Amino acid sequence: MRLLAEASWLQFNRRVLWQTERPDFPLLERMRFLAIWNRNLDEFFAARIAKPFLEARGSPDHLNLLQEAYAQARLAHERYLALLAEASPHLQVLDPQDLDEEDWRYFRVYLAEVVAPRTDLIPWEAAAEATHGALYFASERYLVRLPQDLPRLLPVPGLEGRYVRLGALMRARSDLFLPEEGPLYELRVLRLLESERARADWDELAQSLEGRQEGMATLLVAEEEFPHPWLDRLREALHLSPQEVFLLPPPLNLALVERLVAEGPERWRFPPLRPERPRRFLKEPLAFLERQDLLLYHPFEDYRAVERFAQEALSPKVAEVWATLYRIGEENPLAEALIQAAKAGKRVHVLLEGRARFDELLNLHWYLRLLRAGVEILPLPERKVHAKALLLLTPEGKGYAHLGTGNYNPLNGRLYTDFSLFTSRPDVVKEVRAFFQSLHTAFPAGRDPGDLPWEGGPLPPLGLGLLKTGEAIRHLLLEEIGREAHPKGRILLKFNHLTDPAVLEALVRAAEAGARVDLLVRSTLTLLHPAFRAKSLVGRFLEHARVAAFRADGAWRVYLTSADAMPRNFERRYELLFPVLDKEAKRRVLKVLKLQVRDDRNSFLLTPEEKRLWGGRHDAHRP
Repeated sequence: MRLLAEASWLQFNRRVLWQTERPDFPLLERMRFLAIWNRNLDEFFAARIAKPFLEARGSPDHLNLLQEAYAQARLAHERYLALLAEASPHLQVLDPQDLDEEDWRYFRVYLAEVVAPRTDLIPWEAAAEATHGALYFASERYLVRLPQDLPRLLPVPGLEGRYVRLGALMRARSDLFLPEEGPLYELRVLRLLESERARADWDELAQSLEGRQEGMATLLVAEEEFPHPWLDRLREALHLSPQEVFLLPPPLNLALVERLVAEGPERWRFPPLRPERPRRFLKEPLAFLERQDLLLYHPFEDYRAVERFAQEALSPKVAEVWATLYRIGEENPLAEALIQAAKAGKRVHVLLEGRARFDELLNLHWYLRLLRAGVEILPLPERKVHAKALLLLTPEGKGYAHLGTGNYNPLNGRLYTDFSLFTSRPDVVKEVRAFFQSLHTAFPAGRDPGDLPWEGGPLPPLGLGLLKTGEAIRHLLLEEIGREAHPKGRILLKFNHLTDPAVLEALVRAAEAGARVDLLVRSTLTLLHPAFRAKSLVGRFLEHARVAAFRADGAWRVYLTSADAMPRNFERRYELLFPVLDKEAKRRVLKVLKLQVRDDRNSFLLTPEEKRLWGGRHDAHRP
């Protein structure tokens, strides 16, 4: 059974929404999943729906996506009400009529002095220009736009755990926002924010992003009581079909529950995870790597080890640093270590991938900070760089490398499952250095980086040695899958997305030849085959690691990678796939994978009749 990639991803988001029903999750954690689901759906209509919307709008495939998204939105509202009922009386979202005169004395002033001066009164003629994601109110003659940085949920002073929705307050006092008092109705518009011009170098990136908010509208969300003549007028102004309009009860943006999650009782959360710390490595990272490799599985093993490794850039032993940075967040100790190293006179070279979707403004901020500290910012090649690598070099040329499946982001390192591999193996270090040097040369599109010179002599052809990038990753997967196409074959793949047709067809051939094919695919799997053992894990931690393992007559070959098995990652990105060579590290990766194959607490069987596996004894999200 083949699936549209976007349909498979929406099914993943339904699995996220189902986490709000888990009896073994604390209440605030279930609320958190409601907010995650909401943000995911906004992203879907801002980016993931691009291909069906632009190439097949109005087709059965596109309409089926809209139908599924609407069904999820209705279910999400039901879950919102159920979670609030469970939280009462400790947490409550009050209606304006529940407020007494003392409460209203405060909120009238808040609306008049804080909210009203910051709202925009917009004539209906400008409805087509509605901003992506913002909350609007429609009246007979005007639209009222609420700034996106105002909190949507306000605490009631002096009443712990009591909140009121800002939108409901504004509707109750429409006279503060309109020339004449009248009813207000809520709406949101979602737009396609993809911009091909954003795939530019740094000098063009800012300009390319300035017009992104003007993307085509993909969805109108309006409250159920919205007057139909107004709704038709708005829909036509936005050039949307009736199916591209969702009528829902307020609130229209369920991300507001994040405030309840942040401020609710500690007893309604998961207990803090206490990750294991590699103490000998933390004490002297480079000396440790002289003796052996180190493999860590985050967040069960402390992500701060990665940051500690980066701090060795300040060591007298280190003269030069190379790094790829992708989605590093607002605060980042690793990036700060690189800045300090550059200020200390070390040669620091960074490929900061500025085109990571929706993080571009933050990337521009880091670009300026790094540049002004003396870091060499490598030009952005035509392909997006998604590889995760950090290389420290001594004056004599000896190297120490970190290669990972996740981003160098301190928050993600504590919430996402990812593998980190640290090594000083000369053969691996040589190829990591070659990879960086090829990026440094900024070779033209279509030219083989293996033809370019580098400091250590002729550059080995990338993809022909230990490390693989680009289409060489696909070639390796196809070769390894082909070797296992027999009755004793064993294939174990773990990806966020598995959509590459060639890889999927090779897996079918192997499975039909008798091989056992276990697939751990978090989000998108576009081919369901009865011979596959395919499942998705969705639970406390976001499954983010990418792994490929092949039994090879009992001598397992294991690879880690930054790449999901998607055509774009092989054809339009620079990723890295690397082998796990240390026997103990390989054993530990396989142990994690086999536990996840057995997991019956966080799992969904990926079959046409998708089935939950909850309540069992095997929990891959327990340390």
